[in-house]
Amino acid sequence: MTEPPAAVRTVVVTGAGRGLGEAMARRAARDGFRVVVAEVDAARGEAGAARLREEGLVAHAIPCDVADPASVCALAGRVAALGPLYAVVNNAALADGVGGKEFQEIDVADFDRLWAVNARGPWLVTKALYGPLTAHGGPARIVNIASDAALYGSPRLAHYLATKGAVIALTRGMARELGDKGITVNALAPGLTECEATAAVPGERHGLYRANRAISRAQQPEDLTGLLSFLLSEESRYITGQLLAVNGGFTMH
Repeated sequence: MTEPPAAVRTVVVTGAGRGLGEAMARRAARDGFRVVVAEVDAARGEAGAARLREEGLVAHAIPCDVADPASVCALAGRVAALGPLYAVVNNAALADGVGGKEFQEIDVADFDRLWAVNARGPWLVTKALYGPLTAHGGPARIVNIASDAALYGSPRLAHYLATKGAVIALTRGMARELGDKGITVNALAPGLTECEATAAVPGERHGLYRANRAISRAQQPEDLTGLLSFLLSEESRYITGQLLAVNGGFTMH
């Protein structure tokens, strides 16, 4: 890997060691950004960054637990040392095997575990990276990954829906505060995407999506990356506070 000049801008993607996060990191790197793969599993993060570097892309792996303030603070310090930070993509979330219980059956520990990662995590990461994000004085981007499950109201996922609904509200609040500072904040709501994180999703739910999408084929991580590329670009400079669903028409609003 040949490191680009310091003027090349950095994009941090949390949870980018696999699946959708890796696909988004790959697209950002192909668009010419220096990518930071921020991943709670250090080995998985390094493996993901290595796959990008094998393609001639610029990627750094930095371990980060988005639920741990000390870990997030350490991420911010290492990111600042790389050079100008342009964008944060808050993708890290707990989604593997979180469903199956009705709301009254969910225990407090499970609710709090999801809340710490999925809802508090994006706020904590963006708060820690705010300094590096604004240090260069230019425009910047924040993209939060929500879920169309929060729009549909998927059953037996109440705690997950609550966290993703919080991400949508957080996006709008931050957009109001950061608009005149040259920072846009938007959220993407993918549908049920075929990747490692959804491998354990019951066939019944996959069938629900197949039967109700306007585009019935299975959703792939790459179906989201074109829109991410647009939101990171200069062309999206007047779009902020928006929730954009990418789910083949499973939900329409």
